[in-house]
Amino acid sequence: MTALSAFVVPVVTVGMLWVVPTGLGLVEGPRPPGWEPLRRTWPLLALPGAVSLWLPRSGPATALAACYALATLALALQAPARLALVLRRTAAGRAGGPAWPAELAVLTALVSPSVAGLALVAERASYPLFGFELDLLALTVPHFHFAGFAAALVAGLLRRTSGGGALATTAALSVPAGTLLVLIGYFVDDWAELAGAVVLTVGMAAVSVLTLRERRGPGADRVTRILLGVSALVLAATMALALWWALGEATGLPHPTLTWMAATHGLGNALGFAVCALLAHRRLRAAGQLHPAPLPRTELPA
Repeated sequence: MTALSAFVVPVVTVGMLWVVPTGLGLVEGPRPPGWEPLRRTWPLLALPGAVSLWLPRSGPATALAACYALATLALALQAPARLALVLRRTAAGRAGGPAWPAELAVLTALVSPSVAGLALVAERASYPLFGFELDLLALTVPHFHFAGFAAALVAGLLRRTSGGGALATTAALSVPAGTLLVLIGYFVDDWAELAGAVVLTVGMAAVSVLTLRERRGPGADRVTRILLGVSALVLAATMALALWWALGEATGLPHPTLTWMAATHGLGNALGFAVCALLAHRRLRAAGQLHPAPLPRTELPA
């Protein structure tokens, strides 16, 4: 990609080929038509995008990235289809309705890779999309795979398994809101991006605390507890770095460079948080422990 390739390319490859399909396997609730084929074939669909990362910016790399962007668009279209199914179930008279904070987090996760896919096509084509520098486009790709997809999905899972509560609701709402605000900040100014970083950090802090609570659950074995502990602690550290960087960009105070952020915040958020968290939740699911806790009568699962 750029001088950032040594950090960005391997991380994004993991995001495309493992994080997204693993996360899709953990999604609960209604499954629109086409969901299962898309989920099962995702590594194959993502392979062109992964290959494009390792090529120089060129026509072939752009074409491969475009193939991946189409797959992310197909995934994004699952979001309105899923929402329509949820609304139909609610209209049919199911008492209470879905757990909307968790549902919002899942919908955000489904849409986020499409932002990464679009940025990847532009970056591979050496096209400054919306006037953004290529380095920023390159970093947008991992951001919307990990902060957008993985973090939102984990926040939604925690909201469901915790059975609700203010902290879980804060996580499920703040992570999608913060991700959206950071995206808007790209188009506005550094202060708007800082506001998004603050909201996202609040949501991630809630995810970290909830993850530590889940670590104490009876269904978590030793390996799962280690994975949950690592993901929670790494997340706290990486979001502190993100807040530092956004504050520095807005105020001019000393702050890390993009290369340093990619090597610390980026790697930590991807491997320390996202991969460990998804591995832990997959282990809990395999052990039969990852089930939604009983919800109040006014809030039933989708």
